[in-house]
Amino acid sequence: MNRQHVVDWLLEESQPAVRYFTLVDILGRQRNDVEVREAYSQISRKGWAFEILRLQNPKGYWQSSPKGSLYGPKYTATNWMALILSDLGLTKENTRVKKAAELFFKEWLALPSMTNIFNDEVCLVGNTARMLTRFGYEDDLRVRKLFDRLVEDQKEDGGWHCFNSDTGTLDCWEGLAAFAVLSKSKRTRKISDSIERGAEFYLQRKLFEEGGKRYSPWFRFHYPNHYYYDILVGLDVITRLGYGNDSRLLPALDILKKKRQRDGTWLLEKVHPDLARGARYNLRKKAIPFAFEEQGKPSKWVTLIATRVLKRVEETS
Repeated sequence: MNRQHVVDWLLEESQPAVRYFTLVDILGRQRNDVEVREAYSQISRKGWAFEILRLQNPKGYWQSSPKGSLYGPKYTATNWMALILSDLGLTKENTRVKKAAELFFKEWLALPSMTNIFNDEVCLVGNTARMLTRFGYEDDLRVRKLFDRLVEDQKEDGGWHCFNSDTGTLDCWEGLAAFAVLSKSKRTRKISDSIERGAEFYLQRKLFEEGGKRYSPWFRFHYPNHYYYDILVGLDVITRLGYGNDSRLLPALDILKKKRQRDGTWLLEKVHPDLARGARYNLRKKAIPFAFEEQGKPSKWVTLIATRVLKRVEETS
């Protein structure tokens, strides 16, 4: 495949979310374009988002535990399905998405204390902030409090860490990813400063250097990512934030380009949980792998993200 053939593949109508983001992010179409609007209207009607929505129960949950947990089981419960729907472009304008979002506000973000999520790991806070912002709740006071928490939890070195630590880790990318989807007009001075420090944390480490031996899962591409990191996650976040012209990205970009197949696509290399020697945590409970595409095969979603990264770099060079 040449580049046009890859774009044509991404534009196939079978996966309208991929088609929509290809039209907007790769081809630069406006969101009010007739073809763009038609693609967007199909996201909840067929393809991956449709498959998730049809599994939602009448109360808004997916795979609820007896206690109605939003989090378990991994990776098929409400938290994980909602994160994917937010990636695929759906918002609270969809009644099923709104019903799911209301569960998070009720169970995790109840004012005035919001103690449920504030007692949890910052990676969960970041994921929730990113998801609810994409769903259209960035002006909600409870979501704003999540962003305040991310600023407060940033380490002195500019990174974040899901566990007790005085230093950040590349593995904790969720805070910076949440800032990346927040409208620029909504970024306070503190958030802008936090973004600058966080981006510098990743750039100093070239997106994959953190001392010791290379951690192999960071060099494999995945989707869904859940709370796991890899180089493509880092590239997507950093370039979304406008740092595509930083020369320190070149080693990671070289890895990205070398992973491109001869037909112009990228593979879904692994499905999470993808843990290897050197992982700093263990799964306390068995996780249920979840993926739309076949491991080891060309992936429309991975190819979309990789193509989008390279386009941002090209535009800022």
